[in-house]
Amino acid sequence: PALVIGAAGIDIVGRLRSELHCETSNPARIRTSFGGVARNVAENLARLGQPVVLLSALGQDQVGDQLLQQASQAGIDISAVLRNDARPTGSYLGVLNAKGGLEFALDDMRVMAALSSAYLKEHSALFKEASLVFVDANLSKETLRTAVSLARRARLPICADPTATGLANRLKPYLSRLRLITPNSAEAGVLCERDVDAARRGQAMEAAKYLVSKGVEIAIISLAEFGVCYATSETSGRIPAIRTEVVDPTGVGDAMTATVLFALLNEIPLDDAIRLGVSAASLTLRHTGAVLPDLTLQKLYDQLVI
Repeated sequence: PALVIGAAGIDIVGRLRSELHCETSNPARIRTSFGGVARNVAENLARLGQPVVLLSALGQDQVGDQLLQQASQAGIDISAVLRNDARPTGSYLGVLNAKGGLEFALDDMRVMAALSSAYLKEHSALFKEASLVFVDANLSKETLRTAVSLARRARLPICADPTATGLANRLKPYLSRLRLITPNSAEAGVLCERDVDAARRGQAMEAAKYLVSKGVEIAIISLAEFGVCYATSETSGRIPAIRTEVVDPTGVGDAMTATVLFALLNEIPLDDAIRLGVSAASLTLRHTGAVLPDLTLQKLYDQLVI
């Protein structure tokens, strides 16, 4: 199985019906779903048929109970998920503008502090049984260090998502150990210590190549409506986005990441893997929620950018 380590929680996302007016209530469409970068990646992998184990921390509350039930039904192995009664299950609050773009977001992931270095060491057997390790940057610095150490000891590929601009720096010490990293343009800017404008293709490509120069094997930078660019030590390229209606951007990057992981595990060439990832992102954009519940490999191929 793939071993996926990081955040899981509840998403509350509101899409404004018109312009945002401060200091008053704004008409919107509000939905809830389960989220968290690691949980989203795990569910997408499971939907594609990849065995997956989730290592995360949840509160001892009703939301945590419901999340675990849904994850288990989706095919995720939840046996190693930690329950903690000191803090609530993680939550994310996002506000979208009328066009579906993210205006701002808040998150409360305090429960992730319970996912300690010691807890990972207690579950070191999971690393010995895994095919790869994926981490998100919601892990504490100590826990992230232990995850990388255990993965290296087990000789596993390590894949990572920076999660947010405020967390991306946590991955800097481990760039040389990463098989794959999947930042968006803002997160890439933090990692590369330079401006990376999604609309300026050259900047994004230089950022991907910079990450490779730091030891990353595969760097894929998401550029929203401008598609993705990628680089390895041997090749680089750009794949355009699929023109599509934007219903909800939440989880779109996680869908792409999971699909690329699935493709690489199944020895699909990198260029095709990223095209499948773009297909997954496009399908998820049209769905109200963080993960497309009927995701299949056939759906991805039907949507594929030629």
